[in-house]
Amino acid sequence: MTSPTPLVNSRGLNVLHLFCHPEGSVDAGAVRKAVDDATGAGLQVVTAAIVGAKADVCFMVLGEDLWDLRKFQSKIQAAGLKVAESYVSVTEVSEYAMGMPEKMLQDRLFPTLPPSDLRAFCFYPMSKRRGEENNWYALAYEEREKLMRQHGASGRNFKGRILQVVTGSTGLDDWEWGVTLFGQHIDDIKECVYTMRYDEASTLYGEFGAFYTGMVGTVDEVLDATLA
Repeated sequence: MTSPTPLVNSRGLNVLHLFCHPEGSVDAGAVRKAVDDATGAGLQVVTAAIVGAKADVCFMVLGEDLWDLRKFQSKIQAAGLKVAESYVSVTEVSEYAMGMPEKMLQDRLFPTLPPSDLRAFCFYPMSKRRGEENNWYALAYEEREKLMRQHGASGRNFKGRILQVVTGSTGLDDWEWGVTLFGQHIDDIKECVYTMRYDEASTLYGEFGAFYTGMVGTVDEVLDATLA
């Protein structure tokens, strides 16, 4: 079997969210092996049990080579998990964050996940509005930067309670960003999203997709919840 030429980013990591349901019989051992093979190859795999009807389990996979993420997807599907929804994105540094200290920039490009003490999980996609009345992309850069700095200041009020991982998906998926939140408690996530929606950057210019909520766990914990 030949190996394809790696497809890596000029900066940062490729990111894949897979939201799955069991389809018939699921080979739990094959799922565990897929995760072990992925982490052994240098990928990061976050497993979460999803609450509600949209999905049963989420795999958030981060890695340098996009082929490795695709192979993981194939193994999960072969093990009996049907991908109900997915999201493709990359880690990035926003144009509004270029003046940040180098360590903070590197943490955004190369995050270490999942955080050990934040087990509540939420993912949603979002874009900036291009309406006739409120068009984010018609604003001058200086105005957009001011609004994003205000937005960031609101988010910093949740430091220690929430870790936010924003990945870019313009041209890669249906929305412009994917937002993954890790929290101490589910209501911490609720409070964070609720509070930040009052910022002008969200109130006038934010558009949001479907939310997926659950709990980060080990592969065995998530499979036990999914296959019970």
